[in-house]
Amino acid sequence: MATLGDIGLAAAINILSAVAFLLAFAILRLQPFNDRVYFPKWYLKGLRSSPSHVGAFVHKFVNLDFRSYLRFLNWMPAALQMPEPELIDHAGLDSAVYLRIYLIGLKIFVPITFLAFTILVPVNWTNRTLELELSKSNVTFSDIDKLSISNIPEGSERFVVTSFCISLLFTAHFPETHPDFCFSFF
Repeated sequence: MATLGDIGLAAAINILSAVAFLLAFAILRLQPFNDRVYFPKWYLKGLRSSPSHVGAFVHKFVNLDFRSYLRFLNWMPAALQMPEPELIDHAGLDSAVYLRIYLIGLKIFVPITFLAFTILVPVNWTNRTLELELSKSNVTFSDIDKLSISNIPEGSERFVVTSFCISLLFTAHFPETHPDFCFSFF
């Protein structure tokens, strides 16, 4: 049975690993030796030359400009605001598709998360089904179980009404988010 501490530990591990991978990407991206991996279109267009042919031996493999490490995420706002054809021309189709998937994921899951935390979690938390079951039988549960659907009694009108409201709100929001997505499969 998971507790809030277990879930917090799992979240901390996931956040720390995401930050570690982001920092590894940022550091490796700045190294001259990896230019062909991170900027292949620039080589094809002649905007960059191979680091093995230019400069001192150490500068071919390691970026010694420490100012570039301080502003390693400056490219992100520009990439998010760049028009899609320009992004495809600059970074490639895979980058444009990745950003499109990322942004549509944000448009879908941020409202769902907001609705779940403002409507479903209070409804689940305020029910007392698990506590009543504990008095009748030997049921064990943790605080996190109070947030789940297991804390809603079977046939509950509260559950039906809140589920209907959530589905209605999400359905009303989704076509505004991306109108051509709803019927693009037909």
